[in-house]
Amino acid sequence: MENNRTKRTSTKRGATNFLIQGTILAAAGIIVRIIGMFYRIPLASILGDEGNGYYSSAFSIYSILLIVSSYSLPTAVSKMVAMRVARKEYVNSFRVLKVSMLYGTVVGGIGAAVLWFGADVFANQFLKMPYTSYALKTLAPTIWIIAYLGVLRGYFQGLGTMLPTAISQVFEQIVNAVISIFAAAKLFEAGLKSNAIYGARDYSYAFGAAGGTIGTGAGALAALIFLGFILFNYRPVMRKQARRDRTRHWESYQELSKVLVLTVLPIVLSSVAYNISTVIDNSIYGNGMASLGMGASEIAANWGVYSGKYRLLFNIPVAIANSLASALIPSLSQAVAERNRGQILSKISMVIRFSMVISIPATVGLTVLAGPICNLLFRGTDNASLINMMLYGSVAVVLFSLSTVTNAVLQGINHMRTPLKNAIISLILHVGILCILLFVFKMGIYGVLYSNILFALTMCILNGLAIGRFLNYRQEVKKTFILPSLASGVMGAAAYGTYFFIYVIFKSNVLGVLAAIVVAAGVYGVLLLKLHCVDEKELVRLPGGSKLVYIARKFHLL
Repeated sequence: MENNRTKRTSTKRGATNFLIQGTILAAAGIIVRIIGMFYRIPLASILGDEGNGYYSSAFSIYSILLIVSSYSLPTAVSKMVAMRVARKEYVNSFRVLKVSMLYGTVVGGIGAAVLWFGADVFANQFLKMPYTSYALKTLAPTIWIIAYLGVLRGYFQGLGTMLPTAISQVFEQIVNAVISIFAAAKLFEAGLKSNAIYGARDYSYAFGAAGGTIGTGAGALAALIFLGFILFNYRPVMRKQARRDRTRHWESYQELSKVLVLTVLPIVLSSVAYNISTVIDNSIYGNGMASLGMGASEIAANWGVYSGKYRLLFNIPVAIANSLASALIPSLSQAVAERNRGQILSKISMVIRFSMVISIPATVGLTVLAGPICNLLFRGTDNASLINMMLYGSVAVVLFSLSTVTNAVLQGINHMRTPLKNAIISLILHVGILCILLFVFKMGIYGVLYSNILFALTMCILNGLAIGRFLNYRQEVKKTFILPSLASGVMGAAAYGTYFFIYVIFKSNVLGVLAAIVVAAGVYGVLLLKLHCVDEKELVRLPGGSKLVYIARKFHLL
């Protein structure tokens, strides 16, 4: 009896700690995305749609090389460290850090070299945008920096704290924003001079895009220095833990290297299959539209609207799912190592519910306020195409959020090959549909939009079936999907009505959007409590949950 009570207490504490750590990382993710959105607005204004197309295309190639070389390191390192910490193998967990730094040196260096020396090939042959090569070369050193950064973030996440990662992400984005805007403006001016000298028009866009990517490397370097300082000050704790370590078997560096590679490989492959769709879309769209007679400048401009504006907006709420996924993997790995089924199921249910509670209202909000939001953020430009993309494609928020957290679930329970298999199946379907929409129905950039929604939907279905099969797990539906959707529908109507009312009276888009957001947040929060989508026990587990419960009780919401 006492043992069962202790186990239930451990399960509750584990779930609570996971949610707190996930909330910390999610909050940082929101701040990072908000900073990213606001700095991308002046950046997009400096670059124009064509320059934004070069910028976004360079990032699509950079992202894939980053995934292959070092993007998987935080996940793999956190998983390995968490499992050893759960067994109190502190010396082995520190050896994981050493091996991972060596691995990062090798793969980060290779990734940087491939991007630098292959920039012209990627730009000319793959993207059909020759001027993208300047931004690609500027991004090359960043891959090496990110490798080390990923190792340190993964190590701290494996120890069970998301705070170093969260702070470093915000710090990185602030530096990125400042440097990107400054460098883009300066290099755009330099490009104008080159245009005049050579009688061209694209150097300004190309140089400006390269300037925008300089901030990415500067931000990553600043975050790396910050985490290095944290690790340096953490050494006394590491020594103290090492002295308490009673592990009989100290894993050799050769053993750990093998485990790291075997852990990284399936994560890399599944991440590549999951994320390469953007690069494939870029290439198919660029080559396809060129074969249909569209000019390179128009291709770049259309891609700039889709990748540089539409995806920027819908990725803000998806960032919460990414943060929850990062927090879930080490936490779930510990539960698996301890064979605590209660914690495993509790954390899976919680992360899926939490992501839906955020992503469903975000989808509704971006749909009903598509025009006002787009016109507010990207003033001075023709946003007709962007607004249509948001209207037809905002459902991607829910689908990509759900597919992200279910990927993390499968990785956390040691079924890392399953997301790879599911991503490959989804990718094949995605490419087939994309080609039909582009070449048969001549849907242009909207073909890319719809085929990406199909990709995420297929991933959700396949991942959900796999989780149910491996864990005999059935997702609760009413409080996870139905009630948030009902509350979001009412919230959407209230938000649109508020915007319309304020705009008619004050003729101000800014006031209308701000008022609509405030009303939407209030209505949705009240409905979540009144519909019992979130109860008092769940609310109190959140950071500051006791205060939220007090306020809710004061207003008779609980």
